[in-house]
Amino acid sequence: MTAPARRVALGADAAITKYGAVMEIQTYLVSSSGQMSLPAGARHRWSLDDGGPVDVIDLGFGVLTVPSGEGRMLLGDLLPRDQHAEFVRTLGDDPDLATR
Repeated sequence: MTAPARRVALGADAAITKYGAVMEIQTYLVSSSGQMSLPAGARHRWSLDDGGPVDVIDLGFGVLTVPSGEGRMLLGDLLPRDQHAEFVRTLGDDPDLATR
C-alpha cells in the first residue's frame, strides 16, 4: 500500500516521489561494525516493526535501501546511461525543458 502524498514546502529537504511516498534526506551514524538504523517511519510503512529483510542496492556512489522484493522492480525502472542520453536527445528543442 502506498503512503498518501503530503505537501512539502518548496526548498525543503524532501520531495514527493513517483511512488507516492515522501522522500526525505536524513543523516545517520554508521557504527564501526557497519550497522545503522532504518528510520522509524520506513520501518512502520514497510511493516518491519519487529524486524525483517530489506533489499540493498549498491549504486557505486551510494547505497539505496528499499522494501524486500522491491529492488528488482526499481532497477527495472532505471535506464542505462546511454539509453538516458538518447532519450534526452529526443527531447530536442522543447522550450519547457530549456535551461537559462
